[in-house]
Amino acid sequence: MRSSLSRIALAIVTAAGVSVSACDATAPAAPPGSPPATESAAPATQPGVQLSALAPANVAKSRPAAPFDLTGNWFIDTTESADAWRFGPPYPKLTPAAQVHFDASQKAAREGKVYRDDIGQCWPAGLPLIMTRYWPMAMVQIPTAIYMVSGFMNSLRIVYLDGRPHTELDIIVRTFNGESIGHWEGDALVVDTIGFRGDHHWMDQGGASIPAGEQLHIVERIRLINGGKQLEIEYTMTDPEHWEGEWKSMKRFNRVDDEDIQEVSCLPDLNEHLQSTTSKAQVR
Repeated sequence: MRSSLSRIALAIVTAAGVSVSACDATAPAAPPGSPPATESAAPATQPGVQLSALAPANVAKSRPAAPFDLTGNWFIDTTESADAWRFGPPYPKLTPAAQVHFDASQKAAREGKVYRDDIGQCWPAGLPLIMTRYWPMAMVQIPTAIYMVSGFMNSLRIVYLDGRPHTELDIIVRTFNGESIGHWEGDALVVDTIGFRGDHHWMDQGGASIPAGEQLHIVERIRLINGGKQLEIEYTMTDPEHWEGEWKSMKRFNRVDDEDIQEVSCLPDLNEHLQSTTSKAQVR
């Protein structure tokens, strides 16, 4: 075993030496006194390379000033209803596949049970529910992106503002919050989100369970109103697998200046006392 490892190590060292020799043979010698080359500068000089939203060269690019800055903590406005976190009713006309889940959740609610509470099992809430859960959402805006961190499970959402296109669907890494690309239209930020996971992802839960699938497409028009004290988001959502046409909803969020986002972990063992997790009231 030891001799085999020795041979492997020798092969790696030899290969590294050949690579260095090849580079030394082809690269011209730097003039005396010239500054050493740095690898960090390479991506900026390569055409077609998508720089990170945090790359200094990307942040420093010349852009029109943003109409507003969302940096701050935001919480769903429940002035009119404690159920303001929901995206219905009204609900769109559901497809037969989605209607099965909706009817089962209604039946479970009438029986004092819960239906497929994946969030209670620590599955991510996902977009759009992550925006309206009863926890503040911290937003940090820079010229190239808006980083959002929810106080609920510390779920991360990134809205890219640097002009990049969506990743092709055949190679995109699907997530619960999807891939969000934003651009400015007048006084509104328009955010287009695709690339969702289609499992354990719900548009609504708790007596009105409506699933979200891989075809989910969400467009948000975001405006800052009331002197910057409120955030207004108009949602237009489609998912032909689960409902017909467009599902629209308008939400408002209040600025929260006296609370910070804390580190939060959703651990199944901490949820064992909940009706929706391990008891017989859980309908799977």
